[in-house]
Amino acid sequence: MKLVIVAGPPSAGKTAVIRQIVREFRSTESPVFLKIDVVRAFEDEELRAEFGIPARKVYSGDLCPDHMGIMILRDAIAWAEGLKAGMLIVESAGLCLRCTPYATQSFGIAVLSAVSGSNTPLKMAPMIALADVAVVTKTDLISQAEKEVFRECIRMVRTGLDIIETNAIQGTGMRYLMQAIAAAPEISDPETITLRGTPPLGVCTICVGKKEIGWQHHFGVIRPLDAADNLFRGD
Repeated sequence: MKLVIVAGPPSAGKTAVIRQIVREFRSTESPVFLKIDVVRAFEDEELRAEFGIPARKVYSGDLCPDHMGIMILRDAIAWAEGLKAGMLIVESAGLCLRCTPYATQSFGIAVLSAVSGSNTPLKMAPMIALADVAVVTKTDLISQAEKEVFRECIRMVRTGLDIIETNAIQGTGMRYLMQAIAAAPEISDPETITLRGTPPLGVCTICVGKKEIGWQHHFGVIRPLDAADNLFRGD
């Protein structure tokens, strides 16, 4: 079974890309779909109604959705295996640009919207840097010059990353993506799958429920506004 993980910020067009993947492989790979979100999601219902594939969702609620996705990924693989699926497609919530849901033995797709601003790739570097391919959607809505600037910003994050520019709703320019997915290896051993990247370094007092504002009221991972460096690095 292939494991395809689709990540990207909200409204980037992740589900539109997934629709094209399901349309391409539903007769050969028997794909199943899992959506990870925070409080509400409808993508599973839409894909089930449109393509008749098994689909489900999980809500993270009070947990970080990327945390939730990591926790339940092994169960999701077992669920897909039980259905004798040839492909498990996981769509992340896309809320945290520091976490990346890509795992070893998976094919990672970063979806970005061309209308989100030319600097967007620089703001979501880990999600792009660890992906197998970047799919840029809504390219029909920007000029050729804007496309080139956006593409260059992606390459500033990851030199040599394959970039696919598309209107995902119509599916234009998606042939290479389908070829890359078809050539991707299957899961060899679910028990040895790990994250590709390093998650955030620690749990802070905010994570465990303290509500007071100001670093003076917290301990552990803290920092004031006037720190020496505006990019915090854990010790």
